[in-house]
Amino acid sequence: MKILITGANGQLGTDLCRMLNGHQLIPLTIDDGDICDFSFIKRAIVSNRPDVIINTAAYVRVDDCEDNRDLAYRVNALGARNVAVAAEDINALLLHISTDYVFGGEKESHNQPYTEFDHPFPCNTYGESKLAGDNYVKHLCRRHIIVRSSALFGIAGAMGKGGNFVETMLRLGSEKDEIRVVNDQVFSPTFTYDLAIRIAQLIETEYYGVINVTNSGTCSWYDFAVEIMKEAGLNTHVIPVSSAEYPTRARRPAYSVLDNYQAKLLNLKEMRPWKEALHAYFKQKQATGNV
Repeated sequence: MKILITGANGQLGTDLCRMLNGHQLIPLTIDDGDICDFSFIKRAIVSNRPDVIINTAAYVRVDDCEDNRDLAYRVNALGARNVAVAAEDINALLLHISTDYVFGGEKESHNQPYTEFDHPFPCNTYGESKLAGDNYVKHLCRRHIIVRSSALFGIAGAMGKGGNFVETMLRLGSEKDEIRVVNDQVFSPTFTYDLAIRIAQLIETEYYGVINVTNSGTCSWYDFAVEIMKEAGLNTHVIPVSSAEYPTRARRPAYSVLDNYQAKLLNLKEMRPWKEALHAYFKQKQATGNV
């Protein structure tokens, strides 16, 4: 297959390029052009005529989205729209990456995993802009797969963030004797290598629609940080704090666990537990000398 990947040098894009290297790849990065530029993305898609388009490009700095609302919508909503329109024009399959942050804005507390059939209700600008992009993809491209995932970590790091949570914790753990991490936000961390494997499976199917893809198990950011220190052999003391004690510009969901319900219905193998995935992440870091 001929596969075009936007955000090809991001942490997920990098793993996708490795995972799909047996196909004819067209990797696009921000240096090649911006998905917000409709003429660029249409030209890139129509001239190459890929069978599959995987859109990983996004503005993912959650707090900055609150200060740069226009940019968040320009990239996450209108950028997704541009890709969807061009994909439909050549009848390509569009696999679009979404987020657990389309949930969490309900007034009532939520403590059950969200399935693909639950109604989204974002609690911040990032989630709102990503949901708008999801809706454009749904309505403008008939052959679409919207993959919702959560708290991505990959060897390449998140290009738009200058790292990821794992790398941030490792940096802080090497600099400080103790760190404070919130313990009242629950989710499922996801290794981009594992996500790339599932995406490689999905594009070989006709399982169109929304599908949740996360590593199994749940934790808080505090739990995640404790496990990171353990894997790294750091003695940094991790102190649990509430979100109220650690305010941020963007509100985060207290609970955004995704139930991989569609995968179960489709008899796809359950993703490995997040702790096993984190261990594999450290092994990959060591193997690549990225330590």
